[in-house]
Amino acid sequence: MDDLSKIIAFAIEREKEAVDFYTDLTDKARFVPQRELLLELADMERGHIRVLQSLEKKGFSKLTPKKPLNLRLGDYMIPWEKPLAELDYQGILLLAIKREETSYRLYTDLAAETDSEEEKVLFTRIAGEEAEHKLKFETLYDEDILKEN
Repeated sequence: MDDLSKIIAFAIEREKEAVDFYTDLTDKARFVPQRELLLELADMERGHIRVLQSLEKKGFSKLTPKKPLNLRLGDYMIPWEKPLAELDYQGILLLAIKREETSYRLYTDLAAETDSEEEKVLFTRIAGEEAEHKLKFETLYDEDILKEN
């Protein structure tokens, strides 16, 4: 297994962990909209797995990095610290924002550390996907939580 295959395998494992995390949280969700959001999150992570698996098969020639808008709400949020059993809609959004932010930083850091152009493009692309997810949750937080208060 070459280095790029190991990197893709690592990224796939991270995405699988995220799927498991969000899926496990659905059991703790108290309301249908919370469960639906958590299932949507898990589906987004499954989409990452499919993208990574297809990259491994098809290669990187048509892969282009993404640079989505960043509302930076996550920069100013305190992470969810209550037990997961007490998770409400706001908590789900906070948790999702922080997880996507952490994944974004991981892939951005990996892109900065490699000398391989293929790996740089791969990490930058995955980081862009994570940033898009973070933007989605920051937008929901802005619309549903901040505007209501």
